[in-house]
Amino acid sequence: MDALIYTAMSGADHAQRSLAVRANNLANAQTAGFRADMAVSETATVQGYGYDARHQARLGANAITHASGQLSETGRALDVAIQGEGYFVVDAEDGTAYTRAGSFTMDAEGTLTSNGYAVRGEGGPIVLPPHSAVTIGNDGTVSVQAEGETAMQVVDKLLLVKPEAADLVKNEKGLLVARSGMDYPADDTVAVAPGHVESSNVSAVEEMMQTMQLTRSFEMQMRLFKAADEMAEGGNRLIRS
Repeated sequence: MDALIYTAMSGADHAQRSLAVRANNLANAQTAGFRADMAVSETATVQGYGYDARHQARLGANAITHASGQLSETGRALDVAIQGEGYFVVDAEDGTAYTRAGSFTMDAEGTLTSNGYAVRGEGGPIVLPPHSAVTIGNDGTVSVQAEGETAMQVVDKLLLVKPEAADLVKNEKGLLVARSGMDYPADDTVAVAPGHVESSNVSAVEEMMQTMQLTRSFEMQMRLFKAADEMAEGGNRLIRS
């Protein structure tokens, strides 16, 4: 009975925390470049003498789904989407971070930004001089037409990298960072689609199905816990009688 309580309660906790992960995925189904999270769990034994038969479901660090999202054409000069594998590099508060969000904007100083973070080029943060036109090539080359000029001039090239998928985790800001702490070098095999944005890779249908399954699992664990409680109470009555 005691062993059943451990299993039921840890299973219910796992289901509840997994529901939070699925809810966050659904909330970001329309967020451009968002990578869906996966709740990862493993079996863990309870430490201590006499607890060998007691097992728990332990939720580990969340993993990330690296599947590509749908590309949508916008025609906007500062919109760019990565085709296939790869990431943009941005400067976060605590160092290097990676993102697929390619709907870029410029701040007051002309710095190219993604969701407020400076986008890094191969020469550092990309800063655009005053210009009348800007283009981004398929290889990530950023060019501008300076005011009063007719020719396009190359400013920098987007730093496009291909990190190890297993090395990436999300920080509290929702940006991807490397577990190892290393800065990945430019990868010339990464290509981009100018004038496009990538949607979230969240499948709303799949998330809803998983949510319903987790809800049923939570309810089942609660019934098991109630059954274990009733069994314990029945045993106590036998002892008292």
